[in-house]
Amino acid sequence: MTINLIAFASPLQKKSSLTNSHEAILNELEKYYTVNLVDHTEMETLGADDFKVVFVASGGVENIVVRHFEQLPRPAILLADGMQNSLAAAMEVSTWLRQRGMKSEILHGELPTISRRMRILYNNFRAARTLNGQRVGVIGTPSPWLVASGVDYLLAKRRWGVEYVDIPLEQVYERYHRLADADVGPACAAVVSQAMACREGTPDDMVKSMKLYRAIRQVCEEERLEAVTLSCFKMVEDLGVTGCLALSLLNDDGIPAGCEGDLQSIFTLMVARALVGREGFMANPAMVNTRANELVLAHCTTGLKLTEKYIIRDHFETGKGIAIQGILPTEDVTLLKCGGESLDEFYLATGTLTENTNYINLCRTQVRIKLDSPVEYFLKTPLGNHHIVLRGNHVEELNEFLQANACKRVEYLP
Repeated sequence: MTINLIAFASPLQKKSSLTNSHEAILNELEKYYTVNLVDHTEMETLGADDFKVVFVASGGVENIVVRHFEQLPRPAILLADGMQNSLAAAMEVSTWLRQRGMKSEILHGELPTISRRMRILYNNFRAARTLNGQRVGVIGTPSPWLVASGVDYLLAKRRWGVEYVDIPLEQVYERYHRLADADVGPACAAVVSQAMACREGTPDDMVKSMKLYRAIRQVCEEERLEAVTLSCFKMVEDLGVTGCLALSLLNDDGIPAGCEGDLQSIFTLMVARALVGREGFMANPAMVNTRANELVLAHCTTGLKLTEKYIIRDHFETGKGIAIQGILPTEDVTLLKCGGESLDEFYLATGTLTENTNYINLCRTQVRIKLDSPVEYFLKTPLGNHHIVLRGNHVEELNEFLQANACKRVEYLP
């Protein structure tokens, strides 16, 4: 991790004096990060992928910073250790920036606290840069029942830099039909050999599902897609093949992949991967128990790497093809959903995965989660249908990142 400190200091202060005056903060940062001290006159040498912090190194620099307004990083992170009247100058600059609608934060205080905060801000920057320019393949069209899960492609690109790309199903079908059964035989054997059991589905179903996975992978490579969402029910009608295994394996490959053409949920999976490096389980809330403050979520696929073990099943709604019943570890989890047509809302909660249930009238992978916040959210203020389950507690990082990007947190407050 490299921190580029853009130094604004009084013209009366020499560079050697600058480093001596701020030795304590510079030494603290250099314990953990590579520090690159850059004079403000050389800002143009830094690129968009460089993490930049405005180092207010003395008083009397307010007008100099203002003159470089267009070149300042956004949001503006101002580092001021208080030496050489730097804090007073940073406060004046921060106020001026905020009056013009620019987000600004001053890093000041105990040195370890500054260092930890710098790490959080760097992770936010890195995640935003990761999302910027990513292409999401919308293979087919969103399922007609997802009436509240749409995304305005233009607004999403303006806010996040994410591009949704419509891919006709025929583009996948063409590659699917080119593949021979022998092309996927070893891969099928590997998935079956590691399964805890195979309860439904035939060898032919497994071959078809693996061919579909290979076909979608080819499309991802050809179209330069970093994520995909799939019109899976239409694919069952056309090919008699479920997308459950394909989506499972794509997520294992590090390609966020979602069901039913859900545009909001696929973005949620992308955010989780970009910020905390986690794959997610995309699922329907199926049962809500307000007395016990818990819910059951279920879907017919999950990444195999998320599971402790898995069972090969058929698809619940259609009784066809291959689906995955994953057994997830009982542990702390995070629930996340990004919503809104411009992806400017989110739900976020922690809980404990207490049980892998096995109801016969629900999708194959099922988890019971006891929430730490009111479960009534799902009944009174939900952000649509699907929600994402992440292993571990990531609330602090996700909340910080999404609020820093002007997203509104949706929650139920009794």
